[in-house]
Amino acid sequence: MIELQSAAQLPRFPGKKLAFVPTMGALHAGHTALIAHANSISDEVVVSCFINPTQFSDPQDLEKYPRTPDADKKVAREAGATYIWFPKVEEIYPSEPEVISAGALGNIFEGAARPGHFDGVATVVTRLFELIRPYLALFGEKDLQQLAVIRALDTSVKIVAVPTVRASDGLALSSRNQRLSTTDREAALVISRALAAAAQAEDLTNARRVLNEVLKSEPLFLLDYAEVVDPLTFAIADENTENPRAVVAGLINDVRLIDNLEMKNPSALQASTIEVGA
Repeated sequence: MIELQSAAQLPRFPGKKLAFVPTMGALHAGHTALIAHANSISDEVVVSCFINPTQFSDPQDLEKYPRTPDADKKVAREAGATYIWFPKVEEIYPSEPEVISAGALGNIFEGAARPGHFDGVATVVTRLFELIRPYLALFGEKDLQQLAVIRALDTSVKIVAVPTVRASDGLALSSRNQRLSTTDREAALVISRALAAAAQAEDLTNARRVLNEVLKSEPLFLLDYAEVVDPLTFAIADENTENPRAVVAGLINDVRLIDNLEMKNPSALQASTIEVGA
């Protein structure tokens, strides 16, 4: 694996299919799945680790975001990355960035809780695509609304979604999990329990009821939202919606956690589980 000092160092080989896995670092087994899948469908894989300041509305959240470059190199290498890149802010934004609007989709659910967040995502992904010029890029389904925003971008890059990776107890893997105490992590399991229970409901009305009841049973979990939506538009789902998904967000001791699961398909939770710890 080669560490790029800038995007300009990336070799270009005509005819080779280049896959791109953009991350904010603090790589875990969920990122490993992205890189491994990228390796299986392309000739070369570039992994970027860039904590994008434009998608943080809270400076403290930006400051607390974990930074583990040495560990990231090891994870990326073992997963099969060809290149890893730790961009400097001035390379991504050499001048005041032109903000790419995420539109109405960027103002609801996560966007309502984190104003400007999805504009920041759209802006940095557009800029990264300009610099790397990949054939395809891979993103995890755990950040479902982010995935929807990226799919809506005006880009020729093929977007590949990879299912959420979970710990053996059902917790969706996230770099933010590092900030959970043992007690907090145990409380966080209420999210996957609620999603699994909702997925077994006979209709969406009962799915919503069960989802909220289970989430509210955990006193340490401060619920932000729990809803069943269309995964492409995030419109509220009805019985005619194709592949509706429950989406959940909330806080445990100031650590924001999000997750989602396809409804009417309880086996989806087990299908994405791996044998790892926190």
